[in-house]
This record gives sequence, C-alpha cells and structure tokens, in this order.
Amino acid sequence: MKEALLNAAEAVLSEQGTQALTLTAVADRAGVSKGGLLYHFPTKDALVRAMVARVIEEFDDLIASHDDGTPGSYTRAYVEATFEILTGEARAYRRWSAITAAAADPEQAEPLNEAMRRWHGRAPADDPDPGTATVVRLAAEGLWEVVSHDPGLYGADQLEALRQRLLDLLER
Repeated sequence: MKEALLNAAEAVLSEQGTQALTLTAVADRAGVSKGGLLYHFPTKDALVRAMVARVIEEFDDLIASHDDGTPGSYTRAYVEATFEILTGEARAYRRWSAITAAAADPEQAEPLNEAMRRWHGRAPADDPDPGTATVVRLAAEGLWEVVSHDPGLYGADQLEALRQRLLDLLER
C-alpha cells in the first residue's frame, strides 16, 4: 500500500506540479480514502520524506547492483544506474518529483542533499583518471536534470550513444 501511495504522489507531482500535491489528491489518485493515506503518512511532510528516501534508496541500490568493486567501477556503476533510470518507464520522473517536493523546505531536502554529497563527494581514487571520473558523473547528473525537464528531448538511440560515450571516457 505504501508503494502505491508513493507512486500516486509522484504521479500527482510529475503531472500537476507541487501546488497539486495534497493528501486528498494523493488519496484520490491512489483510490483510497484520505484516512487510508493518513494511516501510512500522517502528514504531507511524512509523505515527502518517504518519497525522498525511496528515491535515494533506489539509486543506491542501482549503483550497488552495477559496482563490482574493480578499479573505476563506482563511476561506471553511477553512469549505468543513471541511464537505467533515464531509459526506464515511470521511474524516470520519480527523482524529479521527489526533488521538486523536497525543494520547498530545506529540512525536507537535506536527506537528498546528503545523498548528493555522498554520490558526488566520493573520491574516485580507484578510477584511472579521477578528474575524468568526476566530469563523467557530473555529466550524467546534468543529463538527468535536462531529461527531467524534457523527457522526449533525446531518443533511445541518442541516450544509448551518450551512455556509451560516457563509459568510453572512463576507459581512456
């Protein structure tokens, strides 16, 4: 039930914006009573915190699934995880929805800010070229931001070419 409620909240955010994110709108979208929603998320803040936590956990899990521990694998895993989300179905909007909701309140945004510090602050010492690894991670992050604003900007072939180009940069 919690996952369905979080999915409904993300759908409301991505389709209608932050002003539309109300507990009533989320309950309606999920097809549950407001009381049913309040049982799991007693406040809008609790709902937003859960959305942010889920997006952080999902990205951490994706990175871990691609990180084999070999030299340079963290940055390769970061790129692979990013493109897995960008080329996925509904998940492409999850992060943007959570960021949009959290950005209104610095306290709500702090878990995501902490995750960003961890994801981007990690010293790529095991990368053959730490500077290139940092640039590649930032490029992947920038692409994610752009695609969040205009999901149709790049087609599947273009995204695959960009993914391969970023990975190729790490092999130099």
